[in-house]
Amino acid sequence: MNQDFSIITLVLHASFVVQLVMAGLLIASLASWTVIFSKLFGLKRTRNANEEFEREFWAGKNLNDLYADATKRIDAAPMERIFASGMREFMKLREKRVTDAGSLLDGARRAMRASFQRELDVIEAHLSFLATVGSVSPYVGLFGTVWGIMHAFVGLSNMTQVTLATVAPGIAEALVATAIGLFAAIPAVVAYNRFARDIDRLATQLETFIE
Repeated sequence: MNQDFSIITLVLHASFVVQLVMAGLLIASLASWTVIFSKLFGLKRTRNANEEFEREFWAGKNLNDLYADATKRIDAAPMERIFASGMREFMKLREKRVTDAGSLLDGARRAMRASFQRELDVIEAHLSFLATVGSVSPYVGLFGTVWGIMHAFVGLSNMTQVTLATVAPGIAEALVATAIGLFAAIPAVVAYNRFARDIDRLATQLETFIE
């Protein structure tokens, strides 16, 4: 007698605990894809905005004009906000009659460093979630598989005659949990590595601009 081994059938026939594990993994996968697309477009916008401001900065435009534009702009680039924080501190020290060049430079650098850290925290937001999904999902899927196989063998203990046909459905249902765990983990790990590399490059670019 032929049995239906489609994914949907295996999920529907799985035990409640295994179904719960599968549902959790699917939700984690959906959330990770949301973060992946959000990061993908967000980092692209950040790179483009930084490059546009950097071109404007090195074109020789007056620093006071750049500062005025940065304070007015709501969607300023991270590099632009870092520049604005340095200029703000510089002008504040000048108003306090500080004339020592070293003190002015140190004050502006400290302000830009603090702004850089804030910007980096925003850019790295939700990146740890991808790392968590990538590292935990296979183990959660494995837990579902172990539980499903254990549940299948407990059910077989009540049978007088056990064949491969009676064992296969229960094991197949359990293995789906591991497959879903890998489905959630692999994209999250690949995306995390890609975004971590891109953010490192972005951080280096910002630090170079500060100096």
